[in-house]
Amino acid sequence: MPHPLIPHITELATPVAAALGLDVVGAVFHTHQSPPVLRIDVRNQKQDTSLQDCEHMSQALEAVLDESEIIPDAYILEVSSPGISRTLTTDREFISFKGFPVEVTTLEPYKGQNAWTGNLIRREDESVHLSQKGRAIAIPRSLIERVQLIERSE
Repeated sequence: MPHPLIPHITELATPVAAALGLDVVGAVFHTHQSPPVLRIDVRNQKQDTSLQDCEHMSQALEAVLDESEIIPDAYILEVSSPGISRTLTTDREFISFKGFPVEVTTLEPYKGQNAWTGNLIRREDESVHLSQKGRAIAIPRSLIERVQLIERSE
């Protein structure tokens, strides 16, 4: 369950990221550590996310968070890119990761399954297309809960 401050933190972080040409793609507050760690994942809207992108976001967001006083005690702010293991949501991501292995999780069984794995072919208005050992499968988007990149098994 996400920390109750995450929606408010995301609300503060989103315009900061947008001003830097970034998107906020995730946030987690690890309060079981001492000091707690607030991790914000960002993605560059036009190119691969760089260390400089993360540094600029960290500096800008730190000032906004300090001013808001939303987190009253000491904490560590980490800004990073989400990496390869993540959920695909945007058209750009579906285009960028064409041919990559994904797992599609459905809200209810489709053809007797709730999870489908295969290489991503494309996403259309009505369905997401996968290749499973050369066999194409189209899963209705209305049933899809999540499309997640998975690591290649060599």
